[in-house]
Amino acid sequence: MSRFLKLGFAAGLLLGTACLGATAQASDAAAGGKLGIGRVATPEEVAAWDIDVRPDGQGLPEGRGTVSEGMAIYDENCASCHGDFGEAIDRWPVLAGGQGTLEAERPEKTIGSYWPYLSTVYDYVRRAMPFGNARSLSDDDVYALTAYLLYLNDLVDDEEFELSKENFTSIKLPNEENFIDDDRLEEPHYADKSEPCMTDCKPGQAEITMHAAVLDVTPEDAGDKDAPAGGID
Repeated sequence: MSRFLKLGFAAGLLLGTACLGATAQASDAAAGGKLGIGRVATPEEVAAWDIDVRPDGQGLPEGRGTVSEGMAIYDENCASCHGDFGEAIDRWPVLAGGQGTLEAERPEKTIGSYWPYLSTVYDYVRRAMPFGNARSLSDDDVYALTAYLLYLNDLVDDEEFELSKENFTSIKLPNEENFIDDDRLEEPHYADKSEPCMTDCKPGQAEITMHAAVLDVTPEDAGDKDAPAGGID
């Protein structure tokens, strides 16, 4: 092969490689934005993350589980943090009880006293529990655990009660009606696009009408006997 043919072949090879590289870079840039990092997620990857459940039942998977089945799963995976009956250990969240306490000075916000929708229970357990081993439970396990949490909160009283996709939306938590839609966009400074008032909005001096509850997060100073036992008011 002559010298000129060799040079032409090498130049063509380099040009082809450069074109392929530019095409790959353009594809990567389209997938990863301006930085050209990452790629477009596959449908299977999207489906693996798209597991949220809505209050109307959209997103619920097929499955079912009973209270008695959930009890065994709870004892093995949950009781070490949340207590044998949802009463909690140390500072882990309380799951049961608290009914009638929302207007008290120290309300106890549990699934049975405060949470608005059962879908929140199912979605959170499925997504994040057990702590340190999230996504290890099957969909049937999560139905059973959710049924057992209803039982712990006296919302069902039969150990053989079975929760499933079919009857899920028929279960209403006691505090649902006390939650309202977020209507901030209807407030004047949103509706007419005006700037919210920041100074001298109301005449007179500001008046304290109530205090936050003691939070018990501020350690007491052992050397100051007059120091409050809890946090700030």
